[in-house]
Amino acid sequence: MTSTQLRTGVTPGPHLAPRRARNGRVVLFSVLAGIALAVLWSYEFVDSVIGDNVANNLLGHDAKKTAIAGTTAGLVFAFVSGLAGTFTACNIAMAASVGPLSQAGAGQRGGPLRRLLRPLGWLTVGMVAVSAVYGFVGVLLGDRLPQLSTDKVGDVPVRLLQSSVVFGLIGLALIYLGLAALGVLPDLFRDRPTARVVVLGGLVGGFLIGRPYPLFNKLFHYAADTDNPLYGSLAFVLQSVGNVVFVAAVFAVVVLLTRGRFLSWLGASPRRAAVVTGSLLVALGVFNVVYWDVRLPAMFGIGWFPTMWYNA
Repeated sequence: MTSTQLRTGVTPGPHLAPRRARNGRVVLFSVLAGIALAVLWSYEFVDSVIGDNVANNLLGHDAKKTAIAGTTAGLVFAFVSGLAGTFTACNIAMAASVGPLSQAGAGQRGGPLRRLLRPLGWLTVGMVAVSAVYGFVGVLLGDRLPQLSTDKVGDVPVRLLQSSVVFGLIGLALIYLGLAALGVLPDLFRDRPTARVVVLGGLVGGFLIGRPYPLFNKLFHYAADTDNPLYGSLAFVLQSVGNVVFVAAVFAVVVLLTRGRFLSWLGASPRRAAVVTGSLLVALGVFNVVYWDVRLPAMFGIGWFPTMWYNA
């Protein structure tokens, strides 16, 4: 028996060629979708028109200009600003979790509610572990972090350099998870969809490590000024929870409205589950890499990237 047979349990042969071709098409379309999203993305629209308006309406005042009035107000601000930042470029990759959540839910026994809550719970475990630790460490380090610095390297703010590195790495991790789900690369989570969700939750929590979103920057400065790392942990956890509320709600609505039939449909075909999971992860991973490591530097004259007329 060859090493390929030992690793996959499948005898190599001509029947694998059509599968590879289909995977190639899925990867190609996913990559093109991620690049197209990076080109079309309007950070001014999602940050200001959507994000600021959501935060202002929920808080009842100008979220950017009004000072945070106390610890409780800071925690409310943390959740609301997280919710307002749902569609920002530093959080939109959260949509990639729909595929792994669905795949993990499809493998669960029980009614629709149980199949809904278990994957969401595991996603939260991974997310909270990272965001809580970063909130704790972030308050201890304070202005020593590039994320809170006003310094520049040339014309580029160092906080954006941190964003570029962090989101580039997260994008590469998402691409790997997507290619692995499709079988293009070795899949550490082939028989462990729950573990995939926990890791993805950790990546979602890691969004905070690179986030340049102005409302998060304001929250971070306030938390650092308290000199209370436990407060920083709680505030960052609430920020992450706010980030995932919308996607979690969409997932919940789909599962409950279909009475779990969507998860059953997905689980009935391993190929179908792999395509849904892999394509979302690859597309949004590519978006992260292209947006933060190609488009962002081009904004400061480093390299070139096409600019849509509404982003000029």
